[in-house]
Amino acid sequence: MEFKCLKNIETSFRQLRLYCFVFAGICAAVTVVSVVLSYRFAERQRQKIYVLDNGRSLMVALSQDLAQNRPVEAREHVRRFHELFFTLSPDKAAIESNIGRALLMADRSALSYYKVLQEKGFFNRLIAGNISQMVKVDSIVCDFGKYPYDVRTYARQRILRESNVTERTLITTCRLVNTVRSDNNPQGFMVEELNIVENRDIATFDR
Repeated sequence: MEFKCLKNIETSFRQLRLYCFVFAGICAAVTVVSVVLSYRFAERQRQKIYVLDNGRSLMVALSQDLAQNRPVEAREHVRRFHELFFTLSPDKAAIESNIGRALLMADRSALSYYKVLQEKGFFNRLIAGNISQMVKVDSIVCDFGKYPYDVRTYARQRILRESNVTERTLITTCRLVNTVRSDNNPQGFMVEELNIVENRDIATFDR
């Protein structure tokens, strides 16, 4: 009888110990899940930026990883540079303004190319002939596999004269390096080693 009683006590003790282990395991699992969910919730909240509009309205904006936008910013930087540098009107002040803004986005290679055109009288002929030049960028190919980034730009130029319109192909290569962001260079890139690979007439139309 005593043996049976001892056996029942031992069995009960084992069951109690098993229940304790199971309960402790459930508590540990609940704790781990709670911590993980809390961490994820905190991360989502950190990605929200609350913006006050003149101290009145409260707006929520989502923050993004800066690296995700760099390819887009690089292409926009190159596109904007080409639009400023190669779009010209028969106005000396407008030419100097556009070229000056473009040179803030590039190194001395762009300045050297500008001086060569200036010495050849290109801009004077543009003004004297009342010629306008517009550029449209078709595509920009950037290699982000290595730094500095190699860039190849394919664009078209339209040269408007009083008697005709000439279309030209424009292919350039350059390298992009990171630099400090500013009002004149919001993307934070610098165009280096600008090279005009091709710039030739493809068609001429009478006006």
